[in-house]
Amino acid sequence: MTEEPRKTRVAVVFGGRSAEHSISCVSAGSVMSALDPDRYEVVAVGITRDGGWVLHDGGPLAIVDGRLPEVTGGRPVTLVGDPSGRGLVELGGQAPLVPVDVVFPVLHGAYGEDGTIQGLLEMSGLPYVGSGVFASAASMDKEFTKKLLSAAGIAQGDHVVLRDGHGALTTDPAALSPAQRERLGLPVFVKPSRAGSSIGITKVADWADFAAAVATAAAVDTKIVVEASVPGREVECGVLAAPGGGLPHTSLPAEIRLKPGVDWYDFDAKYLDDAVDFDVPAQLTPEQTAAVQDVSRRAYLAMDCRGLARVDFFLGTDPDTGADVLVVNEVNTMPGFTPISMFPRMWAAAGVDHRELVDRLVASALAG
Repeated sequence: MTEEPRKTRVAVVFGGRSAEHSISCVSAGSVMSALDPDRYEVVAVGITRDGGWVLHDGGPLAIVDGRLPEVTGGRPVTLVGDPSGRGLVELGGQAPLVPVDVVFPVLHGAYGEDGTIQGLLEMSGLPYVGSGVFASAASMDKEFTKKLLSAAGIAQGDHVVLRDGHGALTTDPAALSPAQRERLGLPVFVKPSRAGSSIGITKVADWADFAAAVATAAAVDTKIVVEASVPGREVECGVLAAPGGGLPHTSLPAEIRLKPGVDWYDFDAKYLDDAVDFDVPAQLTPEQTAAVQDVSRRAYLAMDCRGLARVDFFLGTDPDTGADVLVVNEVNTMPGFTPISMFPRMWAAAGVDHRELVDRLVASALAG
């Protein structure tokens, strides 16, 4: 009797200590639903808000009636630090090792998307989906994303960085010099440098509101980026490692359009309110599509990404020449996988369905 081949064991890790805990849970639920049960054995590993690792107890990983999911219970486990172990062990018990072939860290924000868990997995000898330590850390930090992309000749919006060490996070608009304020103009967006999902971001249309906006961002991060408003359409593009190597593939771009009365694309607009329309694919000319895809690929390579990324743009027009102007806003090394997330939807529009997308990501991680 022929023995059936062993399924690949995928540890899907989610939750975590960041402000994006709940969105990570929703993304993980979507990823797990896409993993082919005939090929993969899923080990669902939740990280609580205080950093404890547990085998997920099976609670809902979706937004239900406006309630956000959270990792609260399960059997405590820990990752084996010795690379010869390659798995998880239960804490306080005699349970055997749970071997793991590959990790899918569906973690957004601090302690997940910022290179920290990537370093832990490297030390543990486990292959994992997504970018490595450096690319994850640099892409998570808006200051260094802008520096690296600018060095690669990719356009960035005007901005100023505020640091706690300079006393800037507890002051009024004097934290910015008059010349900086004049240069940035109004409105500005005050953002935590190392966060996502629009958490901690405030749109400031009056300098009298600046100090409160800084305080909101400082509650999330001790480094803040103050960005000039960049006029233009909000366009995104997915990037995916090519099977077998070579230049990465790019999806069809998508566009986010705010509904009338919605001021900007904040957390509620993204996840809770019916506040935006999505064009997937975006209504762009062939030339615009090619430009977005080219710059997305260049940004992915400039940041030294691996596996996947989503590159977010503003597509505007030069007032003098009428030419298109593409400005990269962010590079996301672990974009959302929720049912409304743009990354899987863009790839579906390009002919790569959710199951194939997740399968390619796992295969890319195993291939190294």
